[in-house]
Amino acid sequence: MTSALLNRPLLACLMASAALLAPLVPLASPALAQAQRSFSANDLPDVLLLGEVDPALRKAQAIVNGDIITDTDIDQRLFLVLAANGGKVDDAERQRLRLQIIRNLIDEKLQMQEAAENDIRIAEAEVQRSFDRIAQNFKRTPAAFDAFLHDGGSSSNSLKGQIRAELAWSRVLRRKVEPLVNVGDDEVQQVIDKLNAAKGKDEYHVGEIFLSATPETIDAVMDDAARIVGQIRGGASFVAYARQFSEASSAGLGGDLGWVRAGQLNEAVAPAVASLQPGQITDAIPVTGGVAIMSMLERRQVLAADPTLALLSLKQITIPLKAETTEEQARAKVADIQALTRTMGGCGGAEALAQKIGGDVATNDAIRMKDLPAPLQTILGKLSIGEATPAFGSAEDGLRVLVLCGRDDSQIEGKAPNFDEIYAQMNDERVNMRARRYLRDLRRDAIVDYR
Repeated sequence: MTSALLNRPLLACLMASAALLAPLVPLASPALAQAQRSFSANDLPDVLLLGEVDPALRKAQAIVNGDIITDTDIDQRLFLVLAANGGKVDDAERQRLRLQIIRNLIDEKLQMQEAAENDIRIAEAEVQRSFDRIAQNFKRTPAAFDAFLHDGGSSSNSLKGQIRAELAWSRVLRRKVEPLVNVGDDEVQQVIDKLNAAKGKDEYHVGEIFLSATPETIDAVMDDAARIVGQIRGGASFVAYARQFSEASSAGLGGDLGWVRAGQLNEAVAPAVASLQPGQITDAIPVTGGVAIMSMLERRQVLAADPTLALLSLKQITIPLKAETTEEQARAKVADIQALTRTMGGCGGAEALAQKIGGDVATNDAIRMKDLPAPLQTILGKLSIGEATPAFGSAEDGLRVLVLCGRDDSQIEGKAPNFDEIYAQMNDERVNMRARRYLRDLRRDAIVDYR
């Protein structure tokens, strides 16, 4: 407002000056025509610039209730997504990401404005702690992570802005929404009774991406969600997309919902989740109020021992490959090794077999099943003591075979349902639903000027 008031007298002075000069130099003046001549670059004197020329000029792309979103804000936020995905985004998807980021930045402005309206301020130290944790996830110090963001075209301020908005919105919900949400003890007990009755059935560690939609926008949102699914299945980060685009309360955690049972999931997504294996995601699924994408992180059985906690005793036979080995020769070698491991006589014969085929043996008597790559977990979970996996490896690392020498299954049963945990989950679900309505109302009442 102040700058606009300051500009009016200046504009008035410029207009007045033009009016005063106009009668003095008629456009058809012969004297003026005679004075006009062409010039070349050599006629220009050395130029001393009295102002700075900024090639990265920050241009407004949207103004949200008076707060500006610049193209620089959008580009820097875009880099955060690209960094998490290793840059694996084509030009068409990059443009779609920009549009989604604009919508996200508008929501952040609305959330920050609502926080300010309720006199909520986030301390810089709190933002910095969250920034430091994210840097640690990238295996960098805060200073190195700051440099990494700067070198890639983003900035720590961009990420901190997102963190600040998430924290502020969380405080708004805690103050204005949570007091309106009620979860009865009897409701929690009903869920606990169902879980106890489901002992031995599957439960899932899942992630979610939720995109809100109305009946008028559902088709477009489904298309956006399908593109996100395609990007994630192509190698992009589910966590990065959840953090940037999900409208669920779990977005700040990268979409992580923790461990849930089928009965706790929305009826629309439960069958699709049940069919997933760890590392897989669902297609876009229409749900009440929008569209969901679910990912399977882990699965186990309710109140049963966790097979991924089994302690394994393994022997690894490593067989080097010559540099000139062809793929056909390697496949033949794999077949020979597999035939030999079937008749080697269990773990006791591993050393003799390794000596026979020019390999060596390493032993690990205490490795958790869950610490192994998922494909090996699947194979080892089906092996009996003394059996070996098929050969695996590469031309550089050679071929490897794991021989299962022992397995101590976890004797710890799955944790019984906890009243406070169930209560918190039900409370979060209801707060999340009210939060979406809250943000929808803020969007409806906002004045947004797109440039």
